[in-house]
Amino acid sequence: MSQLNDPDYVREQYATEGNLETRRSVWQPTADGLEPNTEALRAIDRALVGDADVLEVGCGTGVMAERIAALPGVTLVATDFSPRFVELTAARGVDARQADICYLPFDDASFDVVYAGWMLYHVRDLERALNEVRRVLRPGGTFVAVTNGNDHTADLRIAAGGKPDITQFSSETGESVLGRKFGDVRRHDLETRAVFPDHASAQAYLDSSGEGLVLPHFDGSREYAGHVTIFEAR
Repeated sequence: MSQLNDPDYVREQYATEGNLETRRSVWQPTADGLEPNTEALRAIDRALVGDADVLEVGCGTGVMAERIAALPGVTLVATDFSPRFVELTAARGVDARQADICYLPFDDASFDVVYAGWMLYHVRDLERALNEVRRVLRPGGTFVAVTNGNDHTADLRIAAGGKPDITQFSSETGESVLGRKFGDVRRHDLETRAVFPDHASAQAYLDSSGEGLVLPHFDGSREYAGHVTIFEAR
C-alpha cells in the first residue's frame, strides 16, 4: 500500500501549499486538449438540476472550488483537513471549512453533488469516507471523484529508482470500489502529460513527495505520461 494514506505523511505534505503547487505546475492537457479539472467541472455541471448544494471534500488551495462556485445556481461548501488550505480557499470568497471526510459535519441528505479531486487515495479509512459521502448525498445525487492510474508518472519514478505508485483508490480500482456504494458508475479516462523543461524541475517534482528519489541527470527537456480518471457515481 502507498504511503499516500498515512495520516502523518498527509499532514506534513499539506501543511503548506508548496508541495502541491510544485506537482500541479508541470501538468499539461491531453494531446487533444482536454484538461482534467475542466472535464471534472463538466461532470459536476451535468449533475446539476436547477439550484443545487455542492460539497467539495479535499479542496486544496481552492482552485477548483472557485470554479464550482461560479456555476449558475450552485451553493458550495468546500472542506479540507489542512487549516492552511481552508484559509487559502476562503480567501477566494468560498465558504471553506476544516473537516475530515471520515466525519463530515453535515446532516444526512444535505447535498446534490459531492466532489473529491485527487484525494481519496489519501483517506485513512476509505470505506468510512465513502459511507459519509453516501450519507450526505441526497437521493439521486452524484459523486464525482478524480484520481490517477497506477502508470501515472511511473516511468519517471522508475528512472529515479522508485516504483509505480499503487494506491487504494486509482483508475484501476475506482470503478469496483465505488460500485460497492453506488448503482451507476461511469468513467472518463484522460492521458495527461508532465512536461519538465530541465532536470532540475523534474527533480523538484520528485522532491515534493519526500521519498528521496534521485533522477539521473539529463540535458534538455523531458515529458512523462500521466493517467487520470474522472468517475461519476450515482
